[in-house]
Amino acid sequence: MAIKKSDLYSSLWASCDALRGGMDASQYKDYVLFMLFIKYISDKYADSDDFAPPVIIPKGASFKDMVALKGKPDIGDKINTQIIQPLIDANSRLARSDFPDFNDPNKLGEGKEMVERLSTLVAIFQKPELDFSKNRAEHDDILGDAYEYLMRHFAQDSGKSKGQFYTPSEVSRVLAKMLGIAPDNTTAKTTAYDPTCGSGSLLLKVAAEAGKHITLEGQEKDVTTAGLARMNMILHDFPTANVLSGNTLTSPKFKDGEQLRTYDYVVANPPFSDKEWSTGLTLGESGAGDAYQRFTWGVPPAKQGDYAYLLHIIRSMKSSGKAACILPHGVLFRGNAEAVIRKALVQSGILKGIIGLPANLFYGTGIPACILVLDKENAAARKGIMLIDASRGFIKDGNKNRLREQDIHKIVDTFNKGETVAGYARLVPLDEIASDKNDYNLNLPRYIDSTEAEDIQDIDAHLNGGIPDRDLFGEDTALAAYWQVLPGLRATLFRPLRPGYSQLALPLAEVKSAILGHAEFAAFNTQAHQRFDAWKARQLPLMQGLKPGDHPKAFIEQLAEDLLASFKPLPLVDGYDVYQHLMDYWVETMQDDVYLIAADGWVAKPERIIETDKKGKQKDKGWACDLIPKPYIVARYYAAEQTALDAKQAELEAASSQLAELEEEHSGEDMAFSGFDKINAAEVKSRIKEIGLDADAKDELAVLKTWLKLSEQESTLKKTVKALDAKLDQLAHDHYAQLTEDEIKTLVIEDKWLARLATELQGELDRVGQTLTRRIRELAERYATRLPKLIDNVVALSAKVDEHLKRMGAVWS
Repeated sequence: MAIKKSDLYSSLWASCDALRGGMDASQYKDYVLFMLFIKYISDKYADSDDFAPPVIIPKGASFKDMVALKGKPDIGDKINTQIIQPLIDANSRLARSDFPDFNDPNKLGEGKEMVERLSTLVAIFQKPELDFSKNRAEHDDILGDAYEYLMRHFAQDSGKSKGQFYTPSEVSRVLAKMLGIAPDNTTAKTTAYDPTCGSGSLLLKVAAEAGKHITLEGQEKDVTTAGLARMNMILHDFPTANVLSGNTLTSPKFKDGEQLRTYDYVVANPPFSDKEWSTGLTLGESGAGDAYQRFTWGVPPAKQGDYAYLLHIIRSMKSSGKAACILPHGVLFRGNAEAVIRKALVQSGILKGIIGLPANLFYGTGIPACILVLDKENAAARKGIMLIDASRGFIKDGNKNRLREQDIHKIVDTFNKGETVAGYARLVPLDEIASDKNDYNLNLPRYIDSTEAEDIQDIDAHLNGGIPDRDLFGEDTALAAYWQVLPGLRATLFRPLRPGYSQLALPLAEVKSAILGHAEFAAFNTQAHQRFDAWKARQLPLMQGLKPGDHPKAFIEQLAEDLLASFKPLPLVDGYDVYQHLMDYWVETMQDDVYLIAADGWVAKPERIIETDKKGKQKDKGWACDLIPKPYIVARYYAAEQTALDAKQAELEAASSQLAELEEEHSGEDMAFSGFDKINAAEVKSRIKEIGLDADAKDELAVLKTWLKLSEQESTLKKTVKALDAKLDQLAHDHYAQLTEDEIKTLVIEDKWLARLATELQGELDRVGQTLTRRIRELAERYATRLPKLIDNVVALSAKVDEHLKRMGAVWS
């Protein structure tokens, strides 16, 4: 049975637990990623029939040979000498600096501690389910995704100063999509370059957009991180990618002759405001002294290296090249030397767009950043720059912010279409940027007002009552969109009061029910469900036709894109929100389901859950089926049995509640249970026997007998519930063997996937009514009490306070 993606991730993270304690995440990540690397290349290439495999595994240097070292006192030394060094000798792209020292007592402990720690680490990757020999890296990159998962968590654990080796996957995807790269405009000769490639995630996202193997080259200053990048390329099935170590600005490695090599696509996330960028360079005011003519537009400030990297990128682009770069917001508005370069950049026409990102996205810094999109091919004809303020589109993820799928999609859609979206995006003419008012300052708030409009308090309405028509019916108000769809509802809710003011036509308490019960609102709901049903009808064949060998990422992309297209035209509901519900459910549950089906087909078999404690003792914890959990079987086939069980469970809860109330009521001093150390049947029966026929204790006796009756009732119900639950559990377990493939598809697609999405859609529709109700209530309550009445109330309350003070003998001065 194929491993679930989430199980793979948890297995990998367990390996990190084996290493914690002696080092921080920035160090133990090297060990874990090497284990992932050696396991993957061993599974994929050790027994390969390929005459010239991309990675050569020398005899005696595979993961199986590492397994043989478990428990041996020199395991660390042997991994270094018998596994790692032969790999380096056999593969020129690998270097010793790429790999950690497995015989370092300072990090791994000494003697037995090291042996146990490394043996545990090897054992985790030895699990039979971690078999990567059939990994389809070109489509469903399970290993690459696992690498991304680990890198994200390492970056989180490493802290602010050590998270720079990882660009969040979501940001990398935005950059890659901004380039316009696609399968139909690329070949194997298409080139992509990252001058500060880190662990290589940006380059790999570009390759993913290309949908095929293209030529990847990158340079990384940190030697260890460059090693991570090389391993990452191999794990993503790009073993021929070329990643070199060195300082890009002072010693660029990719050259044609004495000039910088140029590329079709360039991406980069340089170190923000690098204060040492010019170390090793001697430059004149006009950039003289640079052998690669990168600074002809001007020399960046010595303590601000952002434009130095940007100018290197521009110089590395072909005449038709495209590029995208992440830089801090300061590059958009800082003055002096940077202002001179920025003016030249705008005038060149190379700058195609700017996307302002949310703050706190990156692990190395909390400051907000932006993406600069460059395009040389159409520079001469460019008349404007596309500006997008996407700073408010994110979700909190621990102590960081993260772009959601809908945020990524909205950015890309808006950018590619050049759409004007109020408060979000507009194509700004170059003349406006160059005007005396703006003087080539590109700070986004100059061109996009993303602030939310504040309500204006209406003095006349406060004095004389009524709700301003400006707030209710103005074209630029939050309610305007509602009245376009629900004009009859507007007439139902309001009636004119005087020129420019209206009032509610019904009590405030009845507004919500009037909205939800209105025919127009019902028609709107029906229209939304019809769109969902039409999407379902179009996509049902795809879902039912899912089979082993299919590619989950292509599957979800088709579902999601059609769902977004279906709901984007629907007013009042944000199609991107509906799309996000599907993508959230994909990550939470559906992804694992589809990967299981793509590996094993429509198979649903319950598996025993066996837990092993630290002493090796196993315990049976029942059973489970990942594809079709028990509740779905019960709901479809054993609803009557579940109803009977629920009824008995309710009786049990009622009896238990009565018992608890009785004990609480009679546990005080001199009460029936006051002398009990512990209230149980034996103690109660003993006390009843002790009381006997004592007439003075009849009330106590009645309480005790009532308790005994309830206790026996509770005990009987517990046995009944347990028996019914066990019977239902067995029925459900045995039913899996009877399921046909069509029944499995119905349970998974209809009862599990589509039912969840339908519920999420209804939640969005409910929010439409809730939001409208809340806004109307807010306006109505604001002006419900006129100012003269408020003044009268204040006078009356002041008089009451004065009267109380007089009675208390207090003097009001």
